[in-house]
Amino acid sequence: TPLQLIQVREQLKKDVAEMKSQLPGFRPGLVVLQVGDRDDSNLYIRMKLRAAAEIGINASHIRLPKTATEDEVLQTIEQVNEDPAVHGLIIQLPLDSVNPIDADKMTNAVTPEKDVDGLSSINAGKLARGDLRSCFIPCTPNGCMELIKQTVAGKIVVVVGRSKIVGAPMHDLFLWNHATVTSCHSKTSDLAEQVKRADILVVGAGKAELVKGDWVKEGAVVIDCGINYIQDSSKPGGTRVVGDVHYPSAKERAGYITPVPGGVGPMTVVMLMENTVQSAKHFLQMYTGKWKISYRKAKPLKPQPSDFQISHSCQRKPIAQLAKEVGLFSNEVRVDVLKRLKKQPDGKHVVVTGITPTVLGEGRRTITFGLAQALGAHLNINAFACLQQPSPKSIGQFSAFLNVDVNVSLQSTGDIEAVSAACDLVIDTIKAYAHYQTKYSDKVLFDLLVPIRDGHQTFSASQINRLKRLDIETSDPLTLTEEEMRRFVRLDVNPDSMQVGDANFLKDEIMAILSLSSSADDLKHRLARMVVAASRSEEPITTEDLGVSDALALLLNNALKPCLMQTLEGTPVFVHSSSCADFTLGSASVMASKIALKLVGPQGFVVTETAHGADASLEKFLNIKCRSSGLQPNVVVLVATVRALKMHGGAPRVTAGFPLPKEYSEENLKLLEKGCAHLKRQVENAREYGLPVVVAVNAFSYDRKAELDLVCSQARQAGVFDAVLCTNWSDGGAGALDLAKTVQRAAELPSQFHYLYDLQLPVEQKIEKVAQQTYGAKDVKLSPKAKEKLALYMKQGLANYPVSLAKTHLSLNNDPKFKGEPTDFTLPISDVQAYVGAGFLSLLVDRVSFIPSLPVFNNPMWPCFHGNNDLYSNSK
Repeated sequence: TPLQLIQVREQLKKDVAEMKSQLPGFRPGLVVLQVGDRDDSNLYIRMKLRAAAEIGINASHIRLPKTATEDEVLQTIEQVNEDPAVHGLIIQLPLDSVNPIDADKMTNAVTPEKDVDGLSSINAGKLARGDLRSCFIPCTPNGCMELIKQTVAGKIVVVVGRSKIVGAPMHDLFLWNHATVTSCHSKTSDLAEQVKRADILVVGAGKAELVKGDWVKEGAVVIDCGINYIQDSSKPGGTRVVGDVHYPSAKERAGYITPVPGGVGPMTVVMLMENTVQSAKHFLQMYTGKWKISYRKAKPLKPQPSDFQISHSCQRKPIAQLAKEVGLFSNEVRVDVLKRLKKQPDGKHVVVTGITPTVLGEGRRTITFGLAQALGAHLNINAFACLQQPSPKSIGQFSAFLNVDVNVSLQSTGDIEAVSAACDLVIDTIKAYAHYQTKYSDKVLFDLLVPIRDGHQTFSASQINRLKRLDIETSDPLTLTEEEMRRFVRLDVNPDSMQVGDANFLKDEIMAILSLSSSADDLKHRLARMVVAASRSEEPITTEDLGVSDALALLLNNALKPCLMQTLEGTPVFVHSSSCADFTLGSASVMASKIALKLVGPQGFVVTETAHGADASLEKFLNIKCRSSGLQPNVVVLVATVRALKMHGGAPRVTAGFPLPKEYSEENLKLLEKGCAHLKRQVENAREYGLPVVVAVNAFSYDRKAELDLVCSQARQAGVFDAVLCTNWSDGGAGALDLAKTVQRAAELPSQFHYLYDLQLPVEQKIEKVAQQTYGAKDVKLSPKAKEKLALYMKQGLANYPVSLAKTHLSLNNDPKFKGEPTDFTLPISDVQAYVGAGFLSLLVDRVSFIPSLPVFNNPMWPCFHGNNDLYSNSK
């Protein structure tokens, strides 16, 4: 009845409004795919689009020409299947093409989750098995059930017709609603006798007025699903529409009968809308709520097996399956996820850092994975880990990567290769400019830079930007004066510029730009303003001046996407950027963190790490990465070990590849307590930003209980939120369960996050702030070279940049051999490098060299992947 239609529509409108309140800007999406241009199909499609608009569904119509081939239709279906904005896809039948197209093949190509017509074999199979809650029911049978609105249990039902659209699914639907069902068709010999038995009669045989009135049982419910055209000279078109039941005679006996037209048709359309809304609800639940992810909890073994054995002890999960479980589409460019989830609130952000380590590493990365595994696999919370490309030295253990394939897992993510290619392009272009600017005239250079295409010359966007910087107000190449042309083409490159002489500086900045970019446009703009050389008059030369900024953006486009991996227990991990930029930034990329924060949702957690300790890397993470991106962490986890604290208390030096001195394996509380002064200093560094700090004590097999208790006690005295023992190196996520629960509680505290300094401060004061408050220096001393370059950068307008101190990560001062908490020292700054594209100034502390930008497997400075719990190090 009209009232039923109104009620269903109003409920669907409420459902759509509720979804919008859950995720602002969200709308259910429906696509109707048509082949050809049949008038009757066009009529049905207009009805569907109009109904969708009334409810609030974003419906669109894709019409392919009659010449469309089967492959072209399949390609279109695949595109819609992978579109996250579409939740329902209808194949309008019949397919009106001059080419042969298998209709069943087309309907089965629609992914079951979007098959709102319910015509695919998977949905039909589920209906036949009685899985009504996990399938889409075809719209006409569903509409029939909605029209009846009464209990059918125990009733005798006769279904006339056996089509895939009406008859077959109608039979199954009644059967699983506990009716006694008889299926008939036009070839049934005693059709009239079967029909007379029916309490409920549904007819969809496709034959005009097949069922006569005297066949109908007195008081029966008759649902006529037929649409037929018969001759009628009294009608303007010479035909009229009738059903499969002779309506005039049947209505005299039926207790309820649907007319044709106007009976089942409108309800069928409404049921289509309901299926679309249900599909959208399922999408929201799956892709914005709690993940339905399959974890593999580690089974610790005694004695501890080798890394290789552990990495091969777990069943491999296909990455495509993991992507779907966490809300990523198989062909979705991951940068686009931020657009799709723009309105989704971020999850909680946890940054894992550490005290100054021994050369063996103290397990900062192990704790990162263990915490993520504990949150996900053990507490059933959406959790992601984000990190830089790891070293292949350690790929096993119970808190590490799943070794999917030795030929894959030991390879880089491609970031380094892309950065190297971009660096080579810049250097080759600079050298070409330096060479040819002395060989050719201004006009020849101009014609090379602005070639004739289609009969005329046109400036590129980057060239127009260069003209603006030169105060040349024109966009027409023909209007340049000779002087303007000379200024445009003559960069006067100084071949001795630092960036040309040392490719490592270029690689560092390009990797830093990749790490800090939050979108493809942001990447392009940062690359364009990157200073890569200087003129003989010391004017900066950017990649945009060279005309290669667009090419660089193209080279790095794929590298902007994080690489999805997984831990041994199945926790998702984003790997992005590499150790090239450790001394300038030292953390995973902004893109990885932002995507992960959207995917986990407001109740989830993203755990990321800094490359080194709370001094060398946490300061850069908070003052540069967070300031640039707008990210704000909720909790700092500070990793400490008894071994490292004993070293800071005066124990003998630790050397990789040699047995640990006995002071580390024997209980020595006095030595340990002395070393805890370093722990307290690092706690102060972390608390300086107004964030709650949780100390994670990475327990080794030879640590004594009294020593572990002392570290926790000293940490609590230093003012941390809490201190927790962790054994996830050997126990997997279960060994970090207490840490996960503590981090949960700490993340509930109201945010008081703030930066260490204001960007408006003079650069010297910013440097002093970092040196004194982070490293404990009494003063800072800039070399004449550093002062000269700082003055130049201030002249170039870089005074408001944040600062990054590039120094050793093995001590708080500039001496890598010094342990403990140094005081009363002066931090010497020998050089300054402006990373204009990345947006900060890097200050080189004396006695430190920049790490060569080598592939990770050849970089001996890469920190250990985990805390080594044995008396012997397996580090190279």
